[in-house]
Amino acid sequence: MDGEFGPDNLEFVVLSFEGPDQPYSQAGGLGVRVTHLTATLARLGFVTHLFFVGDPELPGYEEREGGRLKLYRWCQWQSRYHRGGVYDNENWKVSDFQETVPWYVTDRIVRPAAQAGKYVAIIAEEWHTAETLARLSDSLNFLGMRDRCILMWNANNDMSFHRMNWGRVSFVASLTAVSRYVKHQVRAMGYDAIVLPNGIPSSMLKKVPVGSVRLLRGAVETDYLFFKIGRMDPDKGWLEALDAMADLVRGGSRAVMLMKGGRHELHREHFLGHARWLGLAVREVRPPSASLEDVVGAVQEAAREADVIDIQIFMPDTLLPTFYAAADASLANSLYEPFGLVGLEAMASGGIAFVGSTGEDYAVGAQSAVVLDTGYGYEIAALARRLRASPEWAASIRKQARKTAALFTWEKSIEIMLLKLPLMARQQGVA
Repeated sequence: MDGEFGPDNLEFVVLSFEGPDQPYSQAGGLGVRVTHLTATLARLGFVTHLFFVGDPELPGYEEREGGRLKLYRWCQWQSRYHRGGVYDNENWKVSDFQETVPWYVTDRIVRPAAQAGKYVAIIAEEWHTAETLARLSDSLNFLGMRDRCILMWNANNDMSFHRMNWGRVSFVASLTAVSRYVKHQVRAMGYDAIVLPNGIPSSMLKKVPVGSVRLLRGAVETDYLFFKIGRMDPDKGWLEALDAMADLVRGGSRAVMLMKGGRHELHREHFLGHARWLGLAVREVRPPSASLEDVVGAVQEAAREADVIDIQIFMPDTLLPTFYAAADASLANSLYEPFGLVGLEAMASGGIAFVGSTGEDYAVGAQSAVVLDTGYGYEIAALARRLRASPEWAASIRKQARKTAALFTWEKSIEIMLLKLPLMARQQGVA
């Protein structure tokens, strides 16, 4: 098929474990990805259906974006008994998802769309939905509607690649990946993938109010202010970030790191124990709300005695840009980074992102970001000192970072996907 796709002839279905419900369904970058991808598709005029493991206290079905974005909170009957989040008893939820979603999508979404002369693009995210997609293909074939659908299985990273039935999934769908990094991880399994990059909401390109930045900076008297957010996993570079802090402190400087990680994560105590072993004072704060004023007040009080301030409150998207912009460095220094949304969000906010040495598609070293070449904390510390000694260079990076981030909005990413859809349709024999 060589024709163009648009809102008049195409609907989208996204199958994902994570989703927009905060905090139950947003465990990491996948939840952020599907939330903004589906919302942007709907704003562009596409009827979009998102199936995810939802908060058990919210409606099972909900419409947003003028009715074009349709949310299906799946597995709620299980989530009521497993309230620890989307991955609480995940294998049970995977089984329920793959048993029930295929028939529903076939009968309630694809059938009426095909009768209206439309095609349906179905994107399945991560290993949790791979078998669901394969069974959905079987269902579509059985009922004679497979040639109305373009199926994609998307890899965000190589987590649980060993659980995948690669032959089955690659037979029924086109494989996609969020970056060249992940494309080569898929290739290592013996298969090829089409790169459909992640993005950020265009709203993140709004300039952060100067007053908000000054409020946060004024609350912390320090030579270096770092900000780090993400899963507390060794791959995310937490130990290296703490080593950098200690290096600066040993050199006679005052350094403070504002951090946001999960409270119940496996490696949390290991990282905080490492900070204390390095001689860094750690303080946990629980602001009464997620307003900028309440968070800054809690940070200001803790900064009088702490080097590492652990913010234990959910930080909404509206709050993060201020932290990115105010910090001397936003540490997205992952040792394993399929596609760093944190780094890109920091750049969009006019922040200076320190990104890992994994070849991020969006980062141009010394121009739009600081690209690390090693996993050593002293490299972070040395580059932070260089930036402090050269305010003109730091200002240049902040300016270029926003320009670069504008090339990676969800609107741009969806444009790329629409260009690739005819190729995938042809691969799958969509007529």
